[in-house]
Formats: sequence, C-alpha cells, structure tokens
Amino acid sequence: MTWLAPRALARVLAPLLAGLALGGALTVTEPGARLYVLVSPGLLAGIAGVLATGALAVATLLRRRAAAAVEAAVRDAVTDAARDRLRFLMRLDHELKNPLTAIRAGLANVEEAGTGAAAGTAGAAALASVSSQASRITRLLSDLRKLADLETQEIEAAPVDLTCLLREVTEAVGEIPAAGERAIRVSVPRAPWPLPFTEGDRDLLFIALQNLVANAVKFSAPGDTVEVRASEDGGWLLVEVADTGFGIPADEIGEVWQELARGRAARGLPGTGIGLALVRVIVTRHGGRVAIRSRDGQGTVVSVRLPVPDRAGTASDVAEPRHRRAAPGTAIS
Repeated sequence: MTWLAPRALARVLAPLLAGLALGGALTVTEPGARLYVLVSPGLLAGIAGVLATGALAVATLLRRRAAAAVEAAVRDAVTDAARDRLRFLMRLDHELKNPLTAIRAGLANVEEAGTGAAAGTAGAAALASVSSQASRITRLLSDLRKLADLETQEIEAAPVDLTCLLREVTEAVGEIPAAGERAIRVSVPRAPWPLPFTEGDRDLLFIALQNLVANAVKFSAPGDTVEVRASEDGGWLLVEVADTGFGIPADEIGEVWQELARGRAARGLPGTGIGLALVRVIVTRHGGRVAIRSRDGQGTVVSVRLPVPDRAGTASDVAEPRHRRAAPGTAIS
C-alpha cells in the first residue's frame, strides 16, 4: 500500500480543513441563509473541501505510481542492457578464443619445425593456418565495426526499385559455388501493377537481402529450394526468403537476430554470426520490421517488411523494369 509522507499529507488535508473552516464561519455569521436554500453554504464548502482533498489525493497517488512505473521500466532496461552486453562479451570471447588458439599453435609449430624440406612444408602449412585465422579475426572486427556504424550513420533517402534490386541480389548470390546446386527462384508480382518503390539506401538494402539469400544457400543442402518472394501488403513491401534447408531448433529461434549468434547448424561453416544482426539493424533503420519462422529439419522463412512512401507518382505508374540475364543455376519467375 502506498502511504503519503507527512508533508504530502498536509498538502492533501489543507483543502479539507479550509472547507470545513469556511463552512463553520458561514453557518455562524449567516444563519439566515438557511431560510433561502436547502443546503447550508457551510456544508457546501465542506463538501467542496472533501472533493478537492480526494482529487488531490488521487492525483498524488497517480503521479507516484507513474513515477514508480518509469523507474521500474528504466531499471528493467538497464538490467536487459547489462545482460545483453554480458552475452555479447561471452560470445565475442568464444569467437576470438578459437582463432587465437589456432594462431598460437601455428606459431609454436613454426618454431619447432627447424630446418629441412619437411620442416619447410610444415612451417608453410602452419603459417597458412595463422594467416587464415588472422583473416577470420579481421572479418569479425570489420563486421562489428560496420554494425556499430550503422547504428548512428545517416540513411540515404532515395527511391529504391525492389524488383530490380532482388534480381541483382540473386545474380550476386548465383556466383557462390553452392548456389548452382540449389534451385533459386524469385517471384515478384507483374499484374495488375509492379511493386511500388520503397525509400532508403540502396546499397544497404542490397547487403541485407544478399545476406538473407546467401544464408538460405549456406544453411541448405544440394538439391534444396530457395525462394525469394516479394509482394505488397497494405502500406508495406513484404520480402520473404524461404528455403527447404536445415531449419532452426526451437530453443535457438529467439537468439538468431543477436550479434555473434551462431547455432548448432552453423558449426563448421564459415561466418562471423553478424549477418542477421546486420539485416535487423539495416531494416530497422529503414523503418521496417524483420521476423523469422522455422521448423527444425524442414526449412526457414525470413520476412522483411519495408514501408511504402507516398505512392503518388511511384507505385501505380512505374513501368516494369527491364529483365536481367539470370545467373547460372538461378530461375526467375
């Protein structure tokens, strides 16, 4: 139960006491008024004091509850931020530990190799391993730097033709060796009108969508299907990247958008665990939303919603973009 401090209690009771005092004064000095009205002016003044006291008490309690709610929300936010920071640092420690261990082992092998042809071969292999792990750390730090920059940098506001952008994305992903072993299909509406333009930074949106399609290729097997579906949904452009790949276990689905998150299916596969976090930040900075649905062993659908700006002169009268040559292994429908 919330109790009022003595000073606050005095402020609350002041109108009541003033009303009662005024009521008493009116009753004594103007007793004849009762001949003309049904209720004594003193009683009316007392009732007014009671009502004012109640209103002030309620207002005080509401203010205190609002302040307590804000304080609790801030406390929860600080706790969540601290927990996220700890989780990030633990993941960063894990991601850096393995390559650093490999680098130390490689350098130790170089020192122990000595001289001779066999030693030269072993030393070259050790140096190649060191170089590979150093490149891995460099990529990780570069991705983290990009992620940090995206949180604050200005986002360009220019019309973006999503249909054309998706074709360029699939062409770029088609150059991945594994893409030729998947059936990649892109579906965009042609009737009764093409997709409206969205607005933003074309290069950043390309990076986000390319990450999603490349992930679908990475986390699937030869012969699997990858579908990129685009549509207009109310005031949003909806892009879905679906695959018949490995899927995501239910206990990992809530972690996929976080930095350095790498599930069990990612073990042994190249990557830094920054891709989906990068997608989330890019889409959010464009005023959009991301979501993911997945069934372990059956596949995954990642959804991106981007806002449609003022449609006057953009959505209904934009001619369909010129077709681009499909990349090998890519079917565009």
